[in-house]
Amino acid sequence: MTDPENSINVTGLSDKPFTESKLTKDRATAELMGTRLIVWNSNEGMGLYRLGFFGKPVGIPKPKPDQDFNVPLMLDIMEGLYLYEKKRIDIVNPKTKKAVKKKTLLDLARKTYKGFMLAYRVYKDLREKGYIVTPGIKFGADFAVYEHGPGIDHAPFIISVRTTKDMMGPFEVVRAGRLATTVRKQFIIAAPNNKSKKVDYLVFKWFKA
Repeated sequence: MTDPENSINVTGLSDKPFTESKLTKDRATAELMGTRLIVWNSNEGMGLYRLGFFGKPVGIPKPKPDQDFNVPLMLDIMEGLYLYEKKRIDIVNPKTKKAVKKKTLLDLARKTYKGFMLAYRVYKDLREKGYIVTPGIKFGADFAVYEHGPGIDHAPFIISVRTTKDMMGPFEVVRAGRLATTVRKQFIIAAPNNKSKKVDYLVFKWFKA
């Protein structure tokens, strides 16, 4: 990966306290529907949403943080895997009602999401640091990251996932920086490091010359 230009100040992404104890309550049940997971029990869904803004209540595009809802909760496959690993949900096949194994979920994720495992390492790392992570497609990135959550604050960071061997030329850096400043967010490159088993973050801070 190329070094940033002189006009960019690179810093680290700071850790926040991770309240993993919140994820130790009774498990919810989610059905695997294609590449999505549905929590049909609205009380279980509200519990998951309030734990860390996991999923989206069906038919409610912008739910408020403490809003009650009586609809199913939809999780994407990355959220589902994370909550499954945290022993927060059980995943079942909607037809057989049998448990879906982690391998089945991973195989499906790899087939439908290019670079899933790389992106999941970043997603999991950010969640462990205490951040709220949502899809960043509308910003042209992999993730939009909140410090507190949707409806509380705006996502201050957009994340692009790369490998440590990826090359990023100056024009691509400038284009990404312009996008980030247009939507008033910091552009961050996240690169999982296979040697250290950690995720390296390059945070770009722009200023006028």
